[in-house]
Amino acid sequence: MKTKSLNKVFSLSMVLLFIASMLSPIVSSKAIAADVVTVADAISHNTGSHKTVEGYIVGTVKGGSGASISYQHSSPFSQDTNLAIADSPSETDKAKILPVQLPAGAVRDGLNLKVHPENLGKKVQITGDLMAYFSVPGHKNAKSFSFQGDTPSEPQAEPVTASPDSGLVKSGTKAALSTATENAAIYYTLDGSNPTSSSSRYSEPLTINKDTTVKAIAIKEGLKNSEVSTFKYTVALTGLRIHDIQGASHQSPFANQSAADVEGVVTHVVDANNFYMQDTVPDLDEKTSEGILVYKKNHGLKSGDLVKTTGQVKEWVLDGYAEKLKTDLAVTEINAENGGSVSIMHSGHALPDPVVLGDHGRHIPTHIIDNDNFGRFDPKEDGIDFYESVEGMRVEVETPKIVAPQNYGELAVVTKNKGNTPFNTSGAINISETDYNPERIFVDINDTSFVAKSGDYFKGNITGVMSYSFSNFKVLTDKDQLPALVEGKTKPETTKLHGKHKKLTIASFNVENFSANEGGKDGTSDEKAGRVAGSIVHNLNAPDIVGLIEMQDGDGPVDDGRTDAKESAERLIDEIKAKGGPAYQYTDIAPIDDKDGGIPGGNIRVAFIYNPERVSLAPGTKGTPTEAVQYKNGKLSLNPGRIDPANPAFENSRKPLAAQFMFNGEKVTVIANHFNSKGGDQPLFGKNQPPVLNSELQRLQISGIVNNFVKSIKADDPKANVVLLGDFNDFEFTPALEKLKGKELSDMIQEVPYKERYTYSYQGNAQVLDHILVTNNLKKDTNVDIVHINSQFMEQHGRASDHDPVVVQVKLKEACGWD
Repeated sequence: MKTKSLNKVFSLSMVLLFIASMLSPIVSSKAIAADVVTVADAISHNTGSHKTVEGYIVGTVKGGSGASISYQHSSPFSQDTNLAIADSPSETDKAKILPVQLPAGAVRDGLNLKVHPENLGKKVQITGDLMAYFSVPGHKNAKSFSFQGDTPSEPQAEPVTASPDSGLVKSGTKAALSTATENAAIYYTLDGSNPTSSSSRYSEPLTINKDTTVKAIAIKEGLKNSEVSTFKYTVALTGLRIHDIQGASHQSPFANQSAADVEGVVTHVVDANNFYMQDTVPDLDEKTSEGILVYKKNHGLKSGDLVKTTGQVKEWVLDGYAEKLKTDLAVTEINAENGGSVSIMHSGHALPDPVVLGDHGRHIPTHIIDNDNFGRFDPKEDGIDFYESVEGMRVEVETPKIVAPQNYGELAVVTKNKGNTPFNTSGAINISETDYNPERIFVDINDTSFVAKSGDYFKGNITGVMSYSFSNFKVLTDKDQLPALVEGKTKPETTKLHGKHKKLTIASFNVENFSANEGGKDGTSDEKAGRVAGSIVHNLNAPDIVGLIEMQDGDGPVDDGRTDAKESAERLIDEIKAKGGPAYQYTDIAPIDDKDGGIPGGNIRVAFIYNPERVSLAPGTKGTPTEAVQYKNGKLSLNPGRIDPANPAFENSRKPLAAQFMFNGEKVTVIANHFNSKGGDQPLFGKNQPPVLNSELQRLQISGIVNNFVKSIKADDPKANVVLLGDFNDFEFTPALEKLKGKELSDMIQEVPYKERYTYSYQGNAQVLDHILVTNNLKKDTNVDIVHINSQFMEQHGRASDHDPVVVQVKLKEACGWD
């Protein structure tokens, strides 16, 4: 009996085990989604749609891409748009980690570690597409997910998919829904709510006629309902032409909307991902541009292709400086990615005739850039509106004349255009208080080796497409199609001013980061050193005193804590003697390391060289970088000495250097200056009108300090001879120069005829940054000359610096003679 009972128990157990074995494959196959792969497999075979990857959540992408990608493995987490998963919960080897994109919706809401830090370390299955993410093998477009425990999950229906998937569609598009679970019913909603079995049951493709969000689930008896799938469709507008999209404005009236089948002929291919196209059926409104930029990766198009483009209209800031999003205008573009498209209708289409700029076409405003803060779009009056009205269009510049040396592969030119600023003596155009020359046209030839200077001109027309970058509108053209360049008559000058028995000559010369360091990008080559020295000897007639701006320490841009400029000074003096000049002597006060701005390690400063055969440095004690010089009893307390060097106004800027010299028994105090740069000022053709001049406040403060020092000299000795020189980084008509002059000084630059009044070139505008001011008692006996040898030339023409030097010849007045 005992044996029979055991046999019955064994038989029953076998039956139950058999039944379990029959059921177990069914449970496991439904518990894990089809095609589940490990993280290692997903990384090694990173391709395929609707793939489910299983792994542990180990963090988020911290930054970088490709080989530089980095991960964050501990909370608090700041990213909610991605995850990092691995086959081990403690994995930190980035080669074994898969970055996972979390699309907006249920997937991001349920998984992201920013909101759910408790998900860290959990095992998860995520279904989506295997493809590159952050330029490494990744997982994108996740449709669903489920957390995995140690036991098989409850069987669940496969998620709903759609064709087409979320994205940009045309009105009338049919969206077909499906699920991999056989015989499952699909339910959906269109109002943003989560679907249930009471929602609309899917039976035929959905017609999309407006922006629509579809949420859907798959339901089958015996299985858990699928995760909710979300599909967002954006319906593109139809029937729009390019001029409709551009509108009579700096901002498209359709910005952030989508447009379908916009026609245009390709006029200029920027690169593999960007091209310009122009409408072949223009309207009659000159305010609305007929051209537009299109972004489409690997578009494969060429000039003359007639295309239809579907995509999102965007206002996009192109290449620019670090602050471009705050300062620069945006370019209207059609982004044909993310569901957009570009299709070729046919090739070899004729290009539209270019818009001729100037007298034989559309007149360019010549005085006003903007005078209403973008209040009214007026291309006939405002230069910034004029160029916007031809943005993206083919334009033609007739026989352009070059008004600045080639820089960064760009040429600043003007064409014949009534009302243009007259050319100065170098063939460039000067700014004035009320005119910053909107008639300047920038031509981007993308060739930094092209040699051209002010006064040169093209014998023929330039055709290109109007674009915008780095704070200016620019004509993009092919350098190989440029007409012949004719060299103008602009030549380096030599001053007529000489030192005489009773007349002292003083020069201001920005020598542009001069040092004893001969190598590297910011070093001073032998050629440059020779040019600077030759300019002083031959073009400036070896002035008695030269105020040097941007003298660097001995090793130049090497940031090693060194500040002494002895070797740099010796190099310059030796070069001057080699060119036949006098044996100058040098004086300066070295700054505290990296406290005066300029190239880190360069320690630029102002300094003096002087001809001991003609002048001498008055007896005195040389100051230190932190000592403040004063003027008492007819002399400087320190010689040379710095003016108020601890004043916060001089933060990260050069401190003025005062030195007293003797000439024919008379004293003269010369103050060398290098005011803070205009860096941080907003551009002329930027998004903020009028531009905000952030740097001006510091120059106003410095101007007040220097003027007060001159006042203190005059209070001590009303007959004192004082000369200010240097790079003041501001124009002769600006508040900073007016404050500097006060009632005590005269800016000799204002005595220079307007056509000769320029020392610098910036973005095609000739302007004055370098000045020499004298106390009013010297004005009548002072002659001045700007020696144009640098600012309008390239190095290939003999340029030694980016500034033109200024020279004065002055007859000193008899001072009080106090000791």
